[in-house]
Amino acid sequence: MRAASSRFDDKIALITGGTSGMGLATARRLLDEGARVVITGREKTRLDAAVQELAAGDRVLAVAGDAANLADLDALTAAIDDRFGRLDLVFANAGIGAFQQITDVTEAEFYRVVDINFKAAFFTIQKALPLLAEGGAIVINASFALHKGSPGAALYSATKAAVHNLARTLAAELAPKRIRVNSVSPGYTATPAFEAEASEDVRASAVAAVASGRIGTSEEVAAAVAFLASDEGAYINGQDLLIDGGLVNATPAAMI
Repeated sequence: MRAASSRFDDKIALITGGTSGMGLATARRLLDEGARVVITGREKTRLDAAVQELAAGDRVLAVAGDAANLADLDALTAAIDDRFGRLDLVFANAGIGAFQQITDVTEAEFYRVVDINFKAAFFTIQKALPLLAEGGAIVINASFALHKGSPGAALYSATKAAVHNLARTLAAELAPKRIRVNSVSPGYTATPAFEAEASEDVRASAVAAVASGRIGTSEEVAAAVAFLASDEGAYINGQDLLIDGGLVNATPAAMI
């Protein structure tokens, strides 16, 4: 069902990692506000399920592929060009959580995490740029981890710091084309991955660390992405928006 807002009428949005969680919620939000949406994912069955759930007919284009594979990205941009001819918004969302002590990180694991969390964002944007209209917007999904040192998160946090720095740098580089680039940094968010991997104790500890006293939702992240990509965010560029309930910058009263 279309929402009252139509901020994205006639806009074309690309969302990598769009089959669940924050990516799927953002696809739904943008569709509700009038956009046509391209979603990607590595597994066709999950893509098909996402398309069925979104129930938006030909306003959704699903393209299977690995966001860290340049040949797959070439196929993706060719499919977008053939179907829509342009892009107005890129949400570089594909990524994974990976938490190990630095002494346990192998070279293979290093490259796996860097490929998915950094290389994928970098080359998704590079390949999408020829299609991105003047005045368009790019949002990269980072993490609160780039703002806070946590044990066991050296590799993950470094990749998230990298994508935010990418956003700041590209904000300057793409300014002559009037393309804005920002990142969002979700805190603890109730995605399928978080729900599957976090024990009850981990969830309780997460809630206790958040000043708002709860875990966030994918829909709240989607709302922030939509704001940054819309005309309402037209003077926001090169920024990182924390969506974390105060996790980084506010101390819960119970912890004082």
